[in-house]
Amino acid sequence: MPDLDNTFAALSDPTRRAILSRLALGEATVMQLAEPFAMTQPAISRHLKVLEGAGLIVRRAEGTRRPCRLAPEGIAAIDQWLGMLREALARNYERLDALLAQGLPEKEEESP
Repeated sequence: MPDLDNTFAALSDPTRRAILSRLALGEATVMQLAEPFAMTQPAISRHLKVLEGAGLIVRRAEGTRRPCRLAPEGIAAIDQWLGMLREALARNYERLDALLAQGLPEKEEESP
């Protein structure tokens, strides 16, 4: 399981999130990923290195090309962690709903 601290640190950068969004559409090369950004290929490569280190993407060598794609296990680890939070939140709401369904206790009237 990837290190969630590294994963969320990698996700903290908007350029890296944009790269992941692009890779959600399919595999892409470094040059294709660099196109929408006003940065150099080496700068994009540094972002890719962070994403790869966090387990969010994988790269492979294909001649001189280095296509990148999303790493399913990295995305699944985030989803698993968020799923645990969603379940805890749902349980909290269920407890609140049960309390509200019981109604508030009535106040006894005070005698003068």
